Amino acid sequence: MDRARMLGHYIAGTGATVRAAAQVFAVSKSTVHKEVTGRLEQCDPELAARVRKVLDTNRAQRHLRGGEATRKKYLDIKHCKTETDNI
Repeated sequence: MDRARMLGHYIAGTGATVRAAAQVFAVSKSTVHKEVTGRLEQCDPELAARVRKVLDTNRAQRHLRGGEATRKKYLDIKHCKTETDNI
């Protein structure tokens, strides 16, 4: 239960994604999700509700982050290509 609370406080406090929290705590995304949606609701329903808001917000913004990452990827590729053309 301690890990569930630590993850919950981290996500609620920082607005971190499940992936980011998993990296910080060195656990899998599945573990983070299980802890904050299952175990946390049993031991601290108030914190679980705050975490749920963050997770819902992150989920709503997921397509924007993916689009931005793709845009950046292709800008980087284009930038590398123009640098090699100038050599």
